[in-house]
Amino acid sequence: MKKIVLTGGGTAGHVTPNIALLPALKEAGYEAYYIGSYKGIEKGLIEDCGIPYYGISTGLLRRYFDLRNFSDPFRVLKGCKEAKKILSEIKPDVVFSKGGFVGVPVVKAAKRLKIPCVIHESDMTPGLANKLCISSAKKICCNFPETVEMMPKGKAVLTGSPIRKELFEGNKERGLKLCGFSKDKPVIMVIGGSQGAGSVNQTVREIIPKILPNYQVAHICGKDKVDNLMLTINGYKQFEYLKDELKDIYAMADIVISRAGANSICELLALKKPNILIPLSVGTRGDQILNAASFAEQGFSVLLREEALDPSNLIDKINELYADRQKYIDAMKNSSQIDPIESIMKVINEEAIQEK
Repeated sequence: MKKIVLTGGGTAGHVTPNIALLPALKEAGYEAYYIGSYKGIEKGLIEDCGIPYYGISTGLLRRYFDLRNFSDPFRVLKGCKEAKKILSEIKPDVVFSKGGFVGVPVVKAAKRLKIPCVIHESDMTPGLANKLCISSAKKICCNFPETVEMMPKGKAVLTGSPIRKELFEGNKERGLKLCGFSKDKPVIMVIGGSQGAGSVNQTVREIIPKILPNYQVAHICGKDKVDNLMLTINGYKQFEYLKDELKDIYAMADIVISRAGANSICELLALKKPNILIPLSVGTRGDQILNAASFAEQGFSVLLREEALDPSNLIDKINELYADRQKYIDAMKNSSQIDPIESIMKVINEEAIQEK
């Protein structure tokens, strides 16, 4: 049986694409293992999947001054030694890294052991961790055509990001029943999120009285962000968070309003949902703005910058998007990123075979 070591962590966005790959890896005959940090978010997520998990030491490589910058390099060096020992014991055919700082020691150790590495970059411009791994990787899977052009020639492949299989199994009728919605009006799905989404949540709520005559709205607004004064409005349903039911809300939605995190927009692309992207512009390195601009350029999305977000603009964008929704669906159908798991599995298999 072929063996693969997966790595990535720090945020759920560095873990869930790995989880999405697991069924395809199993079907292809891979025995999967995971290397993450001792206590990171990845530990709980992966242990729930029932595959072996190994923790290593890791440090955050910051671009700003912090006293921890003096100690973290030693943690990374320790992590490299631990990763090398684990990889030597497992002897995988290939390593796949989704990014995050825990991936750096694993990729560097794999290179020393001559184990081929495939890394995946979700955003248009690589994060610092992936930048440190590019020279050690055999192939780099990317979400954006612009990213492919930035990478060393011959290394990058446009694949898109792996999407959980269950998101394709949603049921529109279940979604309508969950929300108490009618079949007679189109549905807008709003993914506000729990971080930095205050402006989106506020503006959506301001326009509810004006848009409910023509639309119904399912609003995933984030933990502790439900507006109790709006709980009884027909045609407007709020959720703090959705897990199993998310697929049904997606299936029900005619159009979507979302932030522009890489995983979120790849879900919209894979599900072919016409969307308005309002990228987070404060407290990030600007990746959401670049992601959204690329999707707008490719004809997948309508871009609404946060500084231009107001009730009038949002209503105009909603009406324009709904009227032209088929144009956006057609563009997404023609995208080469439409089957990310198959594309990534092809890259993984090629590298594993070459190693043999």
